[in-house]
Amino acid sequence: MLPFSAPKKQSLLIQHESMDSKALQERQKQHMAKGLPKQKPITGVKQVIVVASGKGGVGKSTTAVNLALGLMINNPSKSVGLLDADVYGPSIPKLMNLKGNPELSDNNLMIPLTNYGIPCMSMGFLVDDVAPIVWRGLMVMSAIEKLLRQVDWGSLDYLVVDMPPGTGDVQLSISQNIPVAGAVIVSTPQDIALLDARRGAEMFKKVHVPVLGLVQNMSVFQCPNCNHQTHIFGSDGARQLADTLGVQFLGDVPLHLNIREMSDRGKPVVVSSPDSPEAEAYRKVASAVVRRLEEVNT
Repeated sequence: MLPFSAPKKQSLLIQHESMDSKALQERQKQHMAKGLPKQKPITGVKQVIVVASGKGGVGKSTTAVNLALGLMINNPSKSVGLLDADVYGPSIPKLMNLKGNPELSDNNLMIPLTNYGIPCMSMGFLVDDVAPIVWRGLMVMSAIEKLLRQVDWGSLDYLVVDMPPGTGDVQLSISQNIPVAGAVIVSTPQDIALLDARRGAEMFKKVHVPVLGLVQNMSVFQCPNCNHQTHIFGSDGARQLADTLGVQFLGDVPLHLNIREMSDRGKPVVVSSPDSPEAEAYRKVASAVVRRLEEVNT
């Protein structure tokens, strides 16, 4: 007579295979962890906030700039810096009305250029305005390493990083090399933008970066003549995606001519039109980001 009945024997075999599979997955996880670079904080920076999007053209850089200014204006005792990590298409110099090359400190570190009280660093300060950056991946990674490690930020409470669009090498490199306090995902309500925004959020979850939430940019257009509101890119798509992903919705930013005009002039709306509804929208997003950071850190 067999010591086990057939069903019981089959059950034991399944449990054994499951244990073997879990052990294999754990060994693979440990092996992968050994191959990853050890995260090293940026000297003088307390918290790093990355602003990302799954695709370009959704207003990510404009959001990053006004978020940084909103953080500072909401709490003037906090020091905030801005890092432009979009090597191929740097926008921060234009948006912050900054030109020139960074000087070097006594320690041979680049000194950020400052405007509106925000120290900024960008690849745009290191190349000509119209010069195309035709680099392969290794050169881009080297540039990112310099922007992360060879800048004298002084003492910062927050460093806002304007990430390039997508989910590629730069996003992974930054996430794996420095401790990131949280990621802010920017999207329009349009379905095609939301698909890519979801990929961005899922990527940060995979590399264990807390997703602070989603910002719905260009949420509604209000006619300046009749005040009629039109949802040009759809309605509440980012809010619904936040619910689906189980992350927080950080706020709406309207599609407004003032935001575009002031951005093109290098005068972000939070400082150029501080009493406007659109500036208030950015300040509310900044407040929501701070609340989420406090929740993540507790």
